[in-house]
Amino acid sequence: MVRTQIQLTEHQARALKRLAAARGRSMADLIRASVDDLLGQPEAQADTRRRERALSAAGRFNSGVADIAENHDRYLAGIWSREHVR
Repeated sequence: MVRTQIQLTEHQARALKRLAAARGRSMADLIRASVDDLLGQPEAQADTRRRERALSAAGRFNSGVADIAENHDRYLAGIWSREHVR
């Protein structure tokens, strides 16, 4: 496990402490369960899938331009100016 530190409002800390006692669990256990719930929500999963898809696409295409990483702003500006001329 990774140790981390969070800040709760006074109200949150009191309520969480009461809930943990009522359920016979630790505050840390309830927080971990809440994080798991949050990460399991569809929008969190969609973000993860989008990120994974983007990373899998990196390096899969070849532009044929050797200096595109260094000069991408210049190339992009050229493309935009040609599109606005039409």
